[in-house]
Amino acid sequence: MRGVVRKAGKLKNRLPVNEQWLAKFDLLRTLVRRDLEARYKGSVLGNLWPLLNQLSQLLIYTYLFSMLLKVKLSLKGLPENNFTYGLWLFAGLLPWIAFTGGLTQATNSVVGQTNLVKKVVFPLALLPLVPILSMFVESSFGLMVLIFFVAITSHTLHATLSLLPLVWITQLLLTAGLGYLAAGLTVFLRDIPQTLGVILNIWFYLTPLVYPAKVIPEQFRNWIFWLNPMTAIGEIYRDLILVGEVKHWGEWGVATTVSALIFCCGFLVYKRLRPAFADVL
Repeated sequence: MRGVVRKAGKLKNRLPVNEQWLAKFDLLRTLVRRDLEARYKGSVLGNLWPLLNQLSQLLIYTYLFSMLLKVKLSLKGLPENNFTYGLWLFAGLLPWIAFTGGLTQATNSVVGQTNLVKKVVFPLALLPLVPILSMFVESSFGLMVLIFFVAITSHTLHATLSLLPLVWITQLLLTAGLGYLAAGLTVFLRDIPQTLGVILNIWFYLTPLVYPAKVIPEQFRNWIFWLNPMTAIGEIYRDLILVGEVKHWGEWGVATTVSALIFCCGFLVYKRLRPAFADVL
């Protein structure tokens, strides 16, 4: 994990931004590194825990949908068996785990840092980003494992893997936008985290992550694809890693536009509420 954060530090030196933004970037990088180190400090397995958690969810859903419910799918270049279903499932679950984990933790990022909000001159805009980026870094371990097994099974590495950073932008815009909104509102409405948990549970089953999109009734399928950014993000992950061909350009473009709008709205709401944080906490 330190390597990922260190590479981000080298990247910032090449970006055409001013010193103030570079200082904030350095601070954010430091906070993310400390957050990652603190999460599993003292545990025996350390940084293996995120990967084990991801694999445990993969096994549960593979057993439930592929072995019990007999859900089948066919992918070009991959054999039609339970292992391929597991790869397909994992490709969709990875962005969802990073999204929900980052968003859920971002919700309490302001109320959990009262000292920073009240006593120190601190760029509060960074607080929701720390857990979001930490979860994103953790998901990269599962992503590497997935790419490895796809390469072993299909005997190829798709050139479309080079497009992954572009779908990460969509994913991070969506997560950060909702994270800002939830973090700001939670300061004033402490029911937000519980409400968000209910919404995410419903959202999960409305998104074709553990079942193929073809089982959705045709009259609802387009709505699910075009109005649910996580559907497009999950399908793009599968296109880039498993298929080697982007089949959902339109849905990806709409998801990116919607995610950018959500980011702008979420950040503006957070910025508007930020002056009152210290008075409420």
